[in-house]
Order: sequence, then C-alpha cells, then structure tokens
Amino acid sequence: MDLDFLTEEVKKLARQTGEFLKKERLSFDRSRVEQKAAHDYVSYVDKASEKRIVERLHELLPEAGFIAEEGSGSLEEQEYCWVVDPLDGTSNYIHDCTPYCVSIALRNREEILLGVVYECGREELFWAHKNSRAYLNGKEICVSDQSVLDQSFIMPELPYKAERYSPFILPLMRDLYGHVSGIRMLGSAAAELCYVAAGRFEIFIEAFLGPWDIAAGYIILKQAGGRMTDFSGNSNGPDAKEVLASNGKVHEELLKVLQRHKNLLKHE
Repeated sequence: MDLDFLTEEVKKLARQTGEFLKKERLSFDRSRVEQKAAHDYVSYVDKASEKRIVERLHELLPEAGFIAEEGSGSLEEQEYCWVVDPLDGTSNYIHDCTPYCVSIALRNREEILLGVVYECGREELFWAHKNSRAYLNGKEICVSDQSVLDQSFIMPELPYKAERYSPFILPLMRDLYGHVSGIRMLGSAAAELCYVAAGRFEIFIEAFLGPWDIAAGYIILKQAGGRMTDFSGNSNGPDAKEVLASNGKVHEELLKVLQRHKNLLKHE
C-alpha cells in the first residue's frame, strides 16, 4: 500500500470538502438541522459532504469498508477501513463559529495507517501516516516541551452526555481552574487533537467520543510525539471512550489529578 499516494489524495479530498462546507455556510439553512440526541445535531451539509467523501474514497480503495459518523458506507470483514467525520464541530458550524473540520483516517485491523484533518476556518491541513512525521500545511509539527502542569494550556471538552459526564468534569474543573495556564473548549475533537500535536495546547480531555472524532487526530498526535491514554493511564487508540491526549511531558501529572475524579464518570 502506497501511503504517500493515498495521503496526498486524501489531503486533496479534505480540502475540497472543506471548501464545499465553507460555501454552503454562506447560505446555511438552520431550519434543516436535525437533532440526533439532546443537543447533538446533524445538518444536511454533514450528510452531503459525507456522501462526497465516501464516493471518492471508494474510488481510491474499493476494497475498504467505512465507519462514518452519519452512517454512509459499510463495514463487514474488510482488511482496511476508512473512518470519516465529514463535519467535526457541527454545533460550531451551525452557529457560524470555528473550528470545524473534515476528518479522514484509514486503518487496518491493528492500527491507524494515515490521518488527515482540514480545519476550515483557518485553512489548516494537518496530516500524518505511520511512516511519516506530522505536518501542518507542509511544515513539520511537534508537541510542546512544556513539562509543568500549572504552566499548561488545556482543553477539557464537554460531550453531549451531560448527565453522565458532569459528575466527573465539574469537580475536575474546580481542581484545574486557576492552577493551569488557561482553559479553553473549542468544540471539535479533531481540531483539539491537532492543536496538541502542533504545540498550541498541552492537554485535551474528553469522553463518549466516536472513532470518527479521533481516528485522524490520533495518528497526527502520535507522529508529532504526543501521547493518548484513557483516564487511568492505559494506552488506547481510535476506539477509545475516554481520551487524555497530551504532549507526553505533563501526562503523568494530569493523571494524578484525574485519579480523584475518574470513578465519578458514569459509563453506559
């Protein structure tokens, strides 16, 4: 498999899809937004962009299956699988905010092979594959060298499952607020993983994610020198339900903080 070729083609596709999203945003019709669950939305633009992505990826690798957020494609016993989020950050997009992203990854049965994330608002294209470093718009990126938690810039994101997550996140926020360099919530897991990879932030925390949210960002972070585990410190990957992503240097210190609260998280 030629990962360089496939990555180049996926980069083109992500940019094209991003341009489609931006164009549609100019005349976006909020009355056509659907609610999948409480405060969890999908728009006609998500569905249209996913259709375009799936069609092109099927041309590139006909033998691969799909895991796509809005249900396109299929996955049975294929050796390879595309993992697609056509619009990560839908709520941001609906409200004309950034970031929102196109996220595309390719995996086999064991690992992520390549990942591409296009953040539309800043026109930033992140990518990596298993044999490469991580890149942003053609320039190599790496995680920050910050090694102290109280000097770290962090993103503790808020998933939609408030009743299950709030018993965990609210006391954690009380522990962190005023004891770290800054706290931000950006609304796009794909972008947040890439921002840690690029050294803009030191930590990203979230749970109840789907593989489409994190698959591409995961390999970009990994190839940039970062680390991702669950809240107990166990190594995980794109199927993770808990995500602590960091530059690796403040990971253990943050895990100690999480130990006080992780049992408050109510899994399904």
